[in-house]
Amino acid sequence: MVRLLLKNTYFFSVVVFLFGMISCKSQISEKGNEIDKIIDEHISKNIIVGANNTDIYLKLLKNKNIAVVANQTSVIFKEDIVISYDVDPELDKITDTITSRQLNYTHLVDSLLASGVQIKKVFSPEHGFRGKADAGEHVADGKDAKTGLPIISLHGKSRKPSQEQLKGLDMVVFDIQDVGVRFYTYIATLQYVLEACAEAKIPVLVLDRPNPNGHYIDGPTLEPEHRSFLGLNPIPLVYGMTIGEYAQMINGEKWLKDNVQCDLTVIPLQNYTHASTYSLPIRPSPNLPNDKAINLYPSLGFFEGTTINAGRGTEMQFQVYGAPFFAQSEFTYTPEANFGSKHPKHKNKLVKAVDLRKQERLQEVNLAWLIDAYQKTPKNETFFGPTFTVHAGSTKLQAQLEKGMNQKQIKATWQQELEAFKKIRKNYLIYKE
Repeated sequence: MVRLLLKNTYFFSVVVFLFGMISCKSQISEKGNEIDKIIDEHISKNIIVGANNTDIYLKLLKNKNIAVVANQTSVIFKEDIVISYDVDPELDKITDTITSRQLNYTHLVDSLLASGVQIKKVFSPEHGFRGKADAGEHVADGKDAKTGLPIISLHGKSRKPSQEQLKGLDMVVFDIQDVGVRFYTYIATLQYVLEACAEAKIPVLVLDRPNPNGHYIDGPTLEPEHRSFLGLNPIPLVYGMTIGEYAQMINGEKWLKDNVQCDLTVIPLQNYTHASTYSLPIRPSPNLPNDKAINLYPSLGFFEGTTINAGRGTEMQFQVYGAPFFAQSEFTYTPEANFGSKHPKHKNKLVKAVDLRKQERLQEVNLAWLIDAYQKTPKNETFFGPTFTVHAGSTKLQAQLEKGMNQKQIKATWQQELEAFKKIRKNYLIYKE
């Protein structure tokens, strides 16, 4: 027996193999009830992303001209559950239940087109629609080979949709997996999309996704004079909100140009709290390959503005750090050009390094490694690069490191602004802490 079951908002393909006698008919029926129970329990435990809630938002897209802001993470998940039963003919009994699960997915654009949604164009963020471009790399406009849809880059000639590009649209759907760090540019793209759509009076639909770093709030708060694409608003480095909650904050705090506000709808997650752990099934960008890298990224991301290599040019991105001029180390690696990093720091040179791949899951920003790297850098070497202040969002952190302040002293200077942010944040939360 094979059946396709659409249960609430999560798609399951349930395949049941039955071998045996017709006399087991009543027990087979009972097993069918057990299958339903397994599915109900699975749904109640697993986080369901906004994109999977098609029964809520498809009706909002019907008979409208749509643009989608998307990349490789914009998917609808489907889980195949295979349940096998062995039948003992002599005992007239079904025994030995074995259950296996496999996660599959289809791209949001493909799914919407298959549902009859009239998608006119796709906007893509940093790294491009397929998520293959280097960090900061200029991405040109193009055409999707599979669907023929025009792809407009928001990390190329412009980072904000033009009014001409929005002309003729009835709604824009935003669906990108974020990692909850201020200098990760997908939230800047979100803000410019909201701003452009507010100016054009076009509604925006945000399909929410979990924040893998949503379990804490920490780091320096952005100072207005250091506003850039790596940070547009006065928020901490790690702000503890999903992208849907953050969209509500942008709108509610009137952070859009000229205080305009967007007609915004957020399709929420199910079974999610800020204490939830969530493993990303698709890397959100080329240099965040796994859960460990994503968890360490807020702390090691500071190295982007220094001469220190943080694993780019390896498959240990944001899980190691080092430089050729460090003192002798038992752990070394050689950065080479690879997927997502054509020109890594210290390319083809032996890097003496620190390995953090066995580090326990962080609940805060850890400055110990930044301080360690600064102290290991010889005086004749330049440590800070031109973007360090942009990444930190403040000139204070560089000055504090140069003064020799320790982690406890530095983090004490963040607390007043963190507490002020937490009070504002509460107004826009959709999910429990």
